[in-house]
Amino acid sequence: MGWTVRDIPDLRGRIAIVTGANGGLGYVTARELVRCGAHVVLACRSQRRGQEAFDRLLGQVPEARAELRLLDLADLASVRTFAADFGTRRLDVLINNAGLMAVPRARTADGFEMQFGVNHLGHFALTGLLFERLLATPGARVVTVSSLLHALGTIDLRDLNSERHYRPWLAYGRSKTANLLFTHELARRARRGGHDVLAAAAHPGYTASGLTSQRARLTGSRLRERVARLSDRSLAAPPEAGATPTLYAATAPGVRPDSFTGPSVIGAHRLRGGVSGPWRAPWTRDDRVAELLWRASEELTGIRYEALG
Repeated sequence: MGWTVRDIPDLRGRIAIVTGANGGLGYVTARELVRCGAHVVLACRSQRRGQEAFDRLLGQVPEARAELRLLDLADLASVRTFAADFGTRRLDVLINNAGLMAVPRARTADGFEMQFGVNHLGHFALTGLLFERLLATPGARVVTVSSLLHALGTIDLRDLNSERHYRPWLAYGRSKTANLLFTHELARRARRGGHDVLAAAAHPGYTASGLTSQRARLTGSRLRERVARLSDRSLAAPPEAGATPTLYAATAPGVRPDSFTGPSVIGAHRLRGGVSGPWRAPWTRDDRVAELLWRASEELTGIRYEALG
């Protein structure tokens, strides 16, 4: 039998942050971490949905050590406030989970294309602002949730914000490629500097995370929303299965830097199953592109990882 949440070690004394913890994969990830003794910060954009998730968590795990903090990854001012409020505590695990999928064209508060801005730049900024806390914590990990749909497209360094032509699915694929390039470059820089911070990535497979129905709802089509919900119920794995690769990357011993963990293969599809090392596009390990994206991300966000050079 493969790795399961029962294999998560004792996490008492550890502190973790999970972005997008109000539902779906993020909520399950936070719940399993607190069940194993971690103190978890639920980083949520909506106060109402965050509070509902927090109350549900305490109902399921009464002994949970957790707190709710507001974080809007589409607004760099919110990211800065969140990081400042976190203070100088230790930080053992940062799970960059929140994201948007193939939504209609929109802009963040800072003018970035929404999917690139939230899925990549928001998490790049958050990790950078918290990096000193990660460095100060032995064995700290940064786990970024990507997707097999990164295969839809590599990064276009000349058009990071999809100014020339916006296609929702292509923009999503590029943002998920950015997640993997970020992980690759963070792992490379940490290794070069001799730092004890592990950067890894994960993907959930086709999971009923709420992103599919969220996308359909944003198009304004009730029919699409109903079809998405039906598809989630009949074809997708439950969030408990989808969160397993993230939990593995965040807690299991022997996780390698720049690894990409996902569901194992069932039949001809990489949709469900236990933990494995899934296929990964070769362009997500391109040192030159990863460094150029890193530099561009620093310029766009105004945030630099001083300890990494």
